[in-house]
Amino acid sequence: MAGEKKKIQSNCETCEFYDYDEYYEEYSCTMKLDEDEMIRFLSGRTASCPYYRFYDEYKSVHKQI
Repeated sequence: MAGEKKKIQSNCETCEFYDYDEYYEEYSCTMKLDEDEMIRFLSGRTASCPYYRFYDEYKSVHKQI
């Protein structure tokens, strides 16, 4: 396993930037992408999301313990 690169996870449902928009009544990514990044994302040319950050709703609780 030496030299093996860790893949970036891209499961949107567990990402910190994946939020519910009450106006549109749907979930969407709230990360602000520039035009080139958005084109790559929408065309499916990205293997994984470089901005993925696991959302841990108990993060502040862990710090208090």
